[in-house]
This record gives sequence, structure tokens and C-alpha cells, in this order.
Amino acid sequence: MVGRFGSRAATAVVAMLIAAAAAATVPAHAEPEGAPGSVVTSGPLVREHWIPDAADARLVTYWSTGPGGRPALSTGAVFIPPGQAPPGGWPVVSWGHGAVGLADECAPTATGVLGGGYLTRWLTQGYAVVATDYVGLGTPGIHPYLDGRSQAHSVVDMVRAARAIVPSLSRKWVALGQSQGGQAAMVAASLATSYAPELDFRGAVGLGVPSNIENLAPLGGPGFPELPLTGTTVFISYLLAGLRATRPDVDLDGYLSPLGREVLDRAESLCYLEAAEAFAGISIGELLSRQLDDPVILSALREMLEIPVRGYDRPFFVGQGMLDEVVPAPLTLKLVADLAGNGERFTFRPYPAGHLGTMRLSLPDATDFVREAFLAP
Repeated sequence: MVGRFGSRAATAVVAMLIAAAAAATVPAHAEPEGAPGSVVTSGPLVREHWIPDAADARLVTYWSTGPGGRPALSTGAVFIPPGQAPPGGWPVVSWGHGAVGLADECAPTATGVLGGGYLTRWLTQGYAVVATDYVGLGTPGIHPYLDGRSQAHSVVDMVRAARAIVPSLSRKWVALGQSQGGQAAMVAASLATSYAPELDFRGAVGLGVPSNIENLAPLGGPGFPELPLTGTTVFISYLLAGLRATRPDVDLDGYLSPLGREVLDRAESLCYLEAAEAFAGISIGELLSRQLDDPVILSALREMLEIPVRGYDRPFFVGQGMLDEVVPAPLTLKLVADLAGNGERFTFRPYPAGHLGTMRLSLPDATDFVREAFLAP
């Protein structure tokens, strides 16, 4: 496949062999398993990785609940606003980031790409910001991209871990996420009060939420058409690589073409921009050797990807860019219609923006929503 990937393939193979050899010397569960949210290590975050205007920042490794309900480690960062904490402590915004890749070096706390000015806007309004990397990014195992429950657990347990190392944080918190993090925030909203009843969950904001992908899965196969979207092959390769790693009972390789297996192998070691370059010109159909129509794999994908459309007990906010070429608006509109049909209490706002632009345009509405959520009795 030199024609596809060029000379970088040899370098990547060497890097993967070195990483595999290093990983073989460290047991996958080197730390004794702890309760969700329990802290394994903590310390100062590298100063260059701080959100602008933070008064302090801490790096933490903590236990969470990964795919299949199994204990898993995650890392994350805690950012403290300037000034004195209000009575009851700093209210907490738990941030879920968008897709960065599957490799450990792609983790936001490793790269320092932690939301920058956008998260500063929340920090300067008097919220402590906690930001998970999700399980598998900077911790053992392959990151299970778009495994909604795993990501949601990381978001919730990040609050628990942050409060354990920073006593000035309040029990009150909201989930906030964009793209992959939007899915994490939505799923977190569906389980937060039962999963972490000792906290005071107030609501969630999900922006550019990838939804209804599981309903498109039966169409997946060698003849899947080219889509006029951005990054789709990368995102699907991440999704399938995560599923392959976390569900060995599903013979995913049996659905992949030789090119598809090579792409997934490489996807495990590439951050998003590298993967976008390496996989340019490769379609989703080229990854597959046969139709994804087996009930076993469809059930596994649904369990991984599905966002609940009923059963929420706190308000939430959904923002969608109508010009989004990463998460197309029709998928979100179906999610919104299903939620409304089930009588859920939520706010939906469309914006004349693309995927990332929705974060900026939605900020005033999301700010009002979060403020009201914290003020609610």
C-alpha cells in the first residue's frame, strides 16, 4: 500500500512496533482497580497547557467505567478560575472534547489543545472547568471512539476526581461537549444522577452531536457512496478500530477489506490531522469487504453509538450548525424530533454555521442556559 500511504508507512510500522514492545512490559492493569472517580495520581499541569486566565491547573489520572462496564483509567485536567471561590465552592463545567485521534499522544492533556479561548469564556464567568481525555487516550487500551457510555462515564468521573483533589469545587455541575464531546454530554445527561447520585447534576449542553449513525450502519458495505462531508473516513475508521478493540467477540476483521484492515491498524497510531492526510481519497466503501447487515454487529454498533431519546431527568441544550459538513443537520433534526416526540424537556437552537463555528455562535445561548441551570432550585 505504498501508493496509498507513501514512505510514512514504514516509519509508522516501526513506531507501532516500538510502542507494542513498550506496552508489553507494562501490565494493562498495573494499578489496583478503584471506584469510579477515585484518583490514582495528581500533580501540576504543564504551564504551557493551561487555559488562558486560569489561576491554577492540575493533571489527574483517575478510575472510570469503560466499555462493557469494565474499570478503566482516564486522565484529565482541572482549571480553577481567578479569585475566591463562592460559598459552596466553584460550580463545575465538565468538558467533553471533539475527535483528536486514538493514540495516547493525541490526548488533549498531552498536546495542550484543551479548548483554548472557548473554555476561557466559561472560566472567566466563574466556573471551574474540568476536561477529561476519555479512557484509552493516555491510558492503557485503544480509545473507544464514540462509545457513548464510556465517554459519558469519563465526563462524570472527571468531576468526582477533580473534587477529590480540589476541595473548593462545588457538588453542582453541568456537562458541556462539542462533536464527540457532544455525544458524551448527551449520554452523560441520561445517566448522571443514577451513576453519581452524590453529585448535583444540573444539565448538559451538546453541540454538533453525532447521532443516528447506528441507523445508517446497515447501509455500510463495499458499495457505500462517497459523501460530501469532511473527515468521514477518518471518523469511521476510528469508530471501527475502537469497536474491534473493545468487542473481540465481534469478528470485525471479517467485514473489512485488506485496505480496511490496514487503515484501522494505522488509525490506532494517528492523530486526526495525520489521519486526514493519510486517508485522503479513501472512501468508506473501500474499507469494507461485505455488508454490515449481521444482527450481531448491528447490535454492537447500536449499543456503542445510540443516544437515548427518553429518560432524561435534567434539562439539556442541543445546538446544531445548519451548514455543518462533519455532523450533518438532518441527523440532529431526527434526534430532536425523537426527543420531542417523547416529551423530553430540552432546548434546541439551530445556527447558520459549520461544525466549529457553532461553538462560537451558540455561546450566548449556552451561557444563559447554564446560568439558569445552576440557579434552579
